[in-house]
Amino acid sequence: MKALLLPIALSLLAALRAQDPPSCPLEPQKIAGTWYVKAIVTDGDLPKETRSRKVSPVTVTALGGGDLELRFTFWKEARCHEKTARMQPTGEPGKYSSNGGKKHVYILELPVEGHYVLYCEGQRQGKSVRVGKLIGRNPDVNPEALEAFKKFAQRKGLSLEDIFTPEQTESCKPESD
Repeated sequence: MKALLLPIALSLLAALRAQDPPSCPLEPQKIAGTWYVKAIVTDGDLPKETRSRKVSPVTVTALGGGDLELRFTFWKEARCHEKTARMQPTGEPGKYSSNGGKKHVYILELPVEGHYVLYCEGQRQGKSVRVGKLIGRNPDVNPEALEAFKKFAQRKGLSLEDIFTPEQTESCKPESD
């Protein structure tokens, strides 16, 4: 009986770690630094032409009061765009708000070390939009992390057909209008 207890306990622990949201507060310093976007999943309703196929690494900066700043560049409509988003903690572990509370961003640790999911829920042109991004500390795609990301997408009701791997770029220079 005792021999069965350890495997059962470990299985339960692994299952709990794979659930979202995390059970303990995310330390901003733990997520700070450079992250590579390895895969993206979006709602099927999001037009394919609005999905960025080239992305640069995401830089996460821990600010005072638990706030986080995300900065990255991406290609869309044959132009480079720079995006900076400031996120405030909501008091719920791993959940942040941005755009004056119009968007919610969840930072979820995967059971594969050094990999997280950035999951955003918000509005775009009056429609609900959901986007998930698999991020890791290096640009190489980890098959275990990708599999965990696929399971996450399925739990959120997102189609596996809407998962794609963007092209990694170092960065781009936004054009001035």
